[in-house]
Amino acid sequence: MTSSNNSTINDSGQYRFKRKGCCTKGNWSGINIAAMVIGFIVFWPLGLLILYWNIKGRNVKDLPRAVQQKWSAMVNGSWSPSNNIDSSNGENTVFDEYQQTQYDRIVEIKDEIKNRARSFSDFRSNAKRRADEDEFQEFMSSDRSKDDK
Repeated sequence: MTSSNNSTINDSGQYRFKRKGCCTKGNWSGINIAAMVIGFIVFWPLGLLILYWNIKGRNVKDLPRAVQQKWSAMVNGSWSPSNNIDSSNGENTVFDEYQQTQYDRIVEIKDEIKNRARSFSDFRSNAKRRADEDEFQEFMSSDRSKDDK
């Protein structure tokens, strides 16, 4: 027997509520709820982070490792918005291979741009040195001609 408020009556006459909505996937264990409450007490954004983590269905014990991985990825410069998106996680190996080849191609292009910038900088410094050397030689030759007079 069901009522209009999404609850059912079991054989013993007690109500059991059906879970519907955003919180059905959540991981609402005692330790996760306690960590969330402590997070709100200590620093409210930390509590919100733990709340989000719980709603996504993850265990709060995995949170420090995930934060450390994201932080090290950002510090090392390998972080990009595409790293932030959950990819196929091995569900489609052909797509994963294609994606990896594209990432490798991008890295090669970045390296090529850095090498070209470095070689152009070297060219400019050598060109400036050559121009300075020519100017010095011209000065020395003109100065000697004045001394001879």
